[in-house]
Amino acid sequence: MLAGEDGSQLQCCVMVEQLNSSGQATRRQVIRKASVILGRNEFQEIILRVHDGKVPQSFNLKEFKLFTKFAREGKCTVKLLPENTQVLISNCPPDQLSLFLKTLSIKYQAWHSSKPLSAREKLKAALPRSFEAISPLQQKDIQKVNELRSKLAPNGLTDRTNKTAVRPGQQVKRSRADSNFSPVKMNPSKKPILSLPSRKLNKEQAAVLSAVLSGKNVFFTGSAGTGKSFLLKRIVGSLPPKSTFATASTGVAACHIGGTTLHNFAGIGSGSAPLEQCIELAQRPGVLQHWTSCRHLIIDEISMVEAQFFDKLESVARSVRRSTEPFGGIQLIVCGDFLQLPPVSKGKEKARFCFQARSWRKVMQVNMELMEVRRQTDQSFISLLQAVRVGRVTEEVTAKLLKSAYHHIERDGILATRLCTHKDDVELTNENKLQQLPGSVREFEALDNDPAQVKTIDIHSPVSRVIQLKVGAQVMLTKNLDVARGLVNGARGVVVAFESGKQGLPRVRFLCGVTEVLKPERWVFKSSGGIHLSRQQLPLKLAWAISIHKSQGMTLDCVEISLARVFESGQAYVALSRARSLEGLRVMDFDPRVVRADPDVLLFCKKLRKERLLMQASMDDFVGNKENSW
Repeated sequence: MLAGEDGSQLQCCVMVEQLNSSGQATRRQVIRKASVILGRNEFQEIILRVHDGKVPQSFNLKEFKLFTKFAREGKCTVKLLPENTQVLISNCPPDQLSLFLKTLSIKYQAWHSSKPLSAREKLKAALPRSFEAISPLQQKDIQKVNELRSKLAPNGLTDRTNKTAVRPGQQVKRSRADSNFSPVKMNPSKKPILSLPSRKLNKEQAAVLSAVLSGKNVFFTGSAGTGKSFLLKRIVGSLPPKSTFATASTGVAACHIGGTTLHNFAGIGSGSAPLEQCIELAQRPGVLQHWTSCRHLIIDEISMVEAQFFDKLESVARSVRRSTEPFGGIQLIVCGDFLQLPPVSKGKEKARFCFQARSWRKVMQVNMELMEVRRQTDQSFISLLQAVRVGRVTEEVTAKLLKSAYHHIERDGILATRLCTHKDDVELTNENKLQQLPGSVREFEALDNDPAQVKTIDIHSPVSRVIQLKVGAQVMLTKNLDVARGLVNGARGVVVAFESGKQGLPRVRFLCGVTEVLKPERWVFKSSGGIHLSRQQLPLKLAWAISIHKSQGMTLDCVEISLARVFESGQAYVALSRARSLEGLRVMDFDPRVVRADPDVLLFCKKLRKERLLMQASMDDFVGNKENSW
């Protein structure tokens, strides 16, 4: 089991404060590298143990308040009411903290509702003082709390002593998490919805995460739909926030992982200036702090990062961090598929891929590949896509794609989204189609936290500052809202009505069968100097057409593709692999000649796979020799 996956332990920074009657700290202890463990004592009461590596401190969680507003930033506070002490947790991997809080909340409620120990049991338990780490969350724990929630009376839950009523949303003694984050919300009017995390990492993904947590510089790749973005989010959530910087080659890809663009992080512009000038740019106050505090740098969509820029970054890192280690000692976690979109060429000279950088082999320690495709389930369609990925178009592949031109994929008034190679075609198509619809236009304007930074927000945000809609408008979700119901990023729908009232929110019928009134959602991303920018807007975009570049990372239910204007290697593959199934795909004017894979990338992939097989064989030999020696 990976560190923190059992939900009972954290590795983080801790501050323990003693408070006076006014709530001011009279004594403070800071532990930079602390272990925080949930356990039970001899009375089965829940104990929070903080260990600095020398002397552990134990806090009884009989009566406490939990403040979790900033849990997604790796911070929370546990306030112990009788002792007037608070434990402030910070710089904790967010996923670990989320599971820890869920475990605490559920275990506490289960204990809270159980029968108190009898006098005899207490006497028996009081002999040796004990501490035992709390057991991981089980389905029975979830079930017990769900049953408890379903039995809640409308006026509240009576506690174990039958003296105090804990009302939903009220913060009193023995409070659970506050309403900002609490994994268990005490609301009797709602059905119990608690469950264990449903989607776990497969063996390949777990191996990548394990390599990352061991401190290695890792490059991992995989074809479209192998869960690279899903894994990246897990990696971001498994590393300490203060020293981890999530970046991507494009703004939209950066937004998906809650980060910023690589160029924004680096602060050296396009990187085309001489090295000395780039080093000067990186030493500006706001930028230098990025470089010096960074211990883990994540780069997504690496296929679009040019080799020269990567080499510049590596040199800048060593210089500003005053280190001779590759990349200045920063751990690199790099992800992408070089058989998808390549770096943008400037002028006539072909842009070089990142793996062709002088420093690539010196920096990257572990290369891994995800093989299990999760986006598509039809094995014949997966095989077709794998062939297209490497530029191999057989007669069978050609026949299937030509036949797809006759697929009728429209349903319930939802039309196919056309994937276009050029951005101008997308804007023109969507504007014309919207104008052709009858009825008046409804306009929805975004709420940005810093209107002066609107250009930066536009680069990162998957939604426009202004969205124009009509009844009948073809739309697409731009955020995962409810994966279980099919409301995911890329889900297709049609606007069927607008709600009455001031906001006039759109009602959308989706292809998955769900009809939903959509409310504004918030996207948060980092800008230069570590400033957090945000945009609040409807999670929608017009979907008669979308560019192939903007479709990266999306899964589309019904898609129409014209490949006649394909101009880059990998572009046809990116477009085709957005489709969930062959039945939901219509390819117009297919020409096998547009399917191309870059020969340099094919050679790199071949070497990569050969290295992986050799490594696997040596590991098998090592295990075999060990078994024989036993």
